[in-house]
Amino acid sequence: MPEIALPIRTDRLVLRRFEATDLGAFHAYHSLAETARFLPGEAKSYTQSMERVGQYANFIFEKEGDWVSLAIEAADSPGLIGEVVLKWLPGCGQGEIGWSLAPGARGHGYATEAAQAVLRLGFEEWGFHRIDAKLDALNTSSAGLCERLGMRLEARHVDKWRYKDEWATELVYAVLRSEWSVWNAGG
Repeated sequence: MPEIALPIRTDRLVLRRFEATDLGAFHAYHSLAETARFLPGEAKSYTQSMERVGQYANFIFEKEGDWVSLAIEAADSPGLIGEVVLKWLPGCGQGEIGWSLAPGARGHGYATEAAQAVLRLGFEEWGFHRIDAKLDALNTSSAGLCERLGMRLEARHVDKWRYKDEWATELVYAVLRSEWSVWNAGG
């Protein structure tokens, strides 16, 4: 797997490795129930946030099962506003993408722009065949983001797991490298 050339710059964003100075901003939004609503686990304690930022800062992306977690910041206003994650799934060159943003950064297209850059990395640099996103059916914002990325709804697993004291329906969106190439050739 080729080395990740960081930072990755888009029109409005910088995607980079996490740093210790990101802890305060990371904890500020990961300690909120609204952020934790669609993420595994409850809102994070300060200690949990410290551990996560440390893991994200020291990622290694060399083999199946590894994760890359990139800090998102606005190019014109440095400081953490969210993260975008890509996991290398076992078997056949596949990945899974995810994202989370601070409340003030939501609704500005930042997650779409960051995810687009990570899809490009997965398909063009690493040659993944397929990348998917798994989300709670109630997370309509992320479903819309998947559609904006050119991902198609592949599966709806009704009441797949018990999650935060409720049955959750999982949606699986995905895009193949060939589909992504066609989708991006026009835009």
